[in-house]
Amino acid sequence: MLQALNIYKNYNTLPILKGVNLSVHTGEIVSIVGASGAGKSTLLHIIGTLDKPTTGKVFINKVDVTALNANKLSAFRNLNLGFIFQFHHLLPEFTALENVCIPAFIAKKKKAEAEKRALFLLDILGLKDRAKHKPNNLSGGEQQRVAVARALVNNPALVLADEPSGNLDSATAKELHQLFFDLRLQLNQTFVIVTHNNELANMADRKITILDGQIQS
Repeated sequence: MLQALNIYKNYNTLPILKGVNLSVHTGEIVSIVGASGAGKSTLLHIIGTLDKPTTGKVFINKVDVTALNANKLSAFRNLNLGFIFQFHHLLPEFTALENVCIPAFIAKKKKAEAEKRALFLLDILGLKDRAKHKPNNLSGGEQQRVAVARALVNNPALVLADEPSGNLDSATAKELHQLFFDLRLQLNQTFVIVTHNNELANMADRKITILDGQIQS
């Protein structure tokens, strides 16, 4: 489902990634670990089409995303990729339901269709009764679950998470970690997760270690 082939990334003359190859299958949960500065987030951003490799190719569902122009890439990203970051980045003036619907509206889906999908996701995430609440009326864990629902609203092929529990207390983080595996069972969802959390990293189907821009294991 995902193939990253011989990925090199330089910033000016500084090499960050040095020939990374990575394959991920549908329904798999893969964690990426390594010291700060090893290249984890850079790789995630390249896989997520937020950055381009200096050389190398990325295929998602057999589409060479490194060959797409800016407009096609933006549309592809919206429909095929979901993103979860350390901070939820919810829009404070909108309700949980409205925040979840935003990617669907960008994809020009009808309001009724978008809201139906958003409510379904909020329900399975235990937030259906919080759908009309704005972010400042939600706990940190609830806000991050809304962000998870937003990432899933367009039924993406792949969800990319960058330190998704890094801003949560340990108990709430454990709940979020289990949620990823519940979603895999319910939706056959694929996740690639960059994390410093050893518990989450070890729960994954595969744990990939990056050292100095290369995959070590």
